[in-house]
Amino acid sequence: MKTALTIAGSDPSGGAGIQADIKTFQAHGVFGMSVITAVTVQNTQKVYSVQEINPQMVYDQIVYLFEDIRIDAVKIGMVSSIVLIETIAKALKKVNPPVVILDPVMISKSGYRLLNHDAQKALVRNLFPVAEVVTPNVYEAEALTGMKITTENEMKTAAAKILKLGAKKVVVKGGHLDGKQATDILYDGTLFMELTGKRIETKNTHGTGCTFSSAIAANLAKGADFFQAVSDAKRYITGAIENSLSIGHGHGPVDHFFNLYPGTGKIHGN
Repeated sequence: MKTALTIAGSDPSGGAGIQADIKTFQAHGVFGMSVITAVTVQNTQKVYSVQEINPQMVYDQIVYLFEDIRIDAVKIGMVSSIVLIETIAKALKKVNPPVVILDPVMISKSGYRLLNHDAQKALVRNLFPVAEVVTPNVYEAEALTGMKITTENEMKTAAAKILKLGAKKVVVKGGHLDGKQATDILYDGTLFMELTGKRIETKNTHGTGCTFSSAIAANLAKGADFFQAVSDAKRYITGAIENSLSIGHGHGPVDHFFNLYPGTGKIHGN
């Protein structure tokens, strides 16, 4: 069985973070493991606070997992400080990791800053060089490039700029742009690919970014190439949003197991 490791924050509501990552790995038939970078206080409505895990604990978890287990892919999610960013980079360089997918989580849906302003440059400097794929949404791509993004052509320009920051491949997610369809831009340094899916009208989109990047990681762990891995992940996240769950009073989660347990979303009121 293929394996994948998520290095990310914990979401007690179960819709995002390591909880979403492990569910996504399992839905793809990949055995999931986790190294928690932070514990959050949040529900479907809001992130209230974040408490980081001791950096030495994070470092040791990564190193000792790799000493014992063959890991086929690594996904990095929320890392909110310079010291944690540097710690993760140091650990990954020590273990010579497999393919790494970096989801540069910066701002929650409720507007909570999950990545400290002073940590953004450290993220680029330390983790972009070890990442095979970086998956920013439009807002994150704007923060990384300093440019305004309103069109697909501008997404392509941003993707090229992000690649120059050190990553090998990039997916700029277009779900936050207006339009009847949601288009993502993939770029491997040579070829651009546009992935377009239908826009699903639902407020239940908690954890979509975590889920999408974890699906990419799972597909790469199973041997898919970049374009195929992202294409399959796009189909998966579209189905998960289509069957999203009305849990809580805010943005409910997507259904990570819609393809295994059909109809569960409808049972919860969607």
